[in-house]
Amino acid sequence: MRKLLLSAALLGLVGTAPVHAADYVIDTKGAHAYIHFKVQHLGYSWLGGRFNDFGGEFSYDESDPSAASIVVNIDPASIDSNHAERDKHLRGDDFLDVKKYPEAKFVSTAFEENGDGTAKLTGDFTLHGVTKPLTIDVEHIGAGPDPWGGNRRGFHGTTEFKMADYGIDYDLGPASQTVYLELSVEGIRQ
Repeated sequence: MRKLLLSAALLGLVGTAPVHAADYVIDTKGAHAYIHFKVQHLGYSWLGGRFNDFGGEFSYDESDPSAASIVVNIDPASIDSNHAERDKHLRGDDFLDVKKYPEAKFVSTAFEENGDGTAKLTGDFTLHGVTKPLTIDVEHIGAGPDPWGGNRRGFHGTTEFKMADYGIDYDLGPASQTVYLELSVEGIRQ
């Protein structure tokens, strides 16, 4: 009996050991992450799409979530709205001007948990050669082992910004000035 109690006590200590920051690489190879966007088209409907080429890494410490950080690099030329001619226009100088600005990037500066599995992630977003602060509403989806012997953690986020704030002033009407982003990130612990 004494041996059983000692084993239980040791298991309890192991189960409450502090968790330290873990580093993750965003799983784009397995297509377990995405960046989707939508914008109103002339105020009549929604135009949606995604960026097919992006990557990054993040760090998260369950005992100190405020120390979380993320860097995401996006290739704006990988924009995909499911319409080749429109994508060509979006890559051109009216919108993303990918020849002049071949990279978009988000680098976090703060992570503030709300206590209910959600958080505010703040950082610097660079698009079209302009860098501005951007806040993403984040939901922690989950974390744990995967079937291949690794460990994963996932987050989902939403945000919005005005195209004009990033120097994109092509006029599609007043209802079409805001871009809404949805990001789903699953990381593989390194």
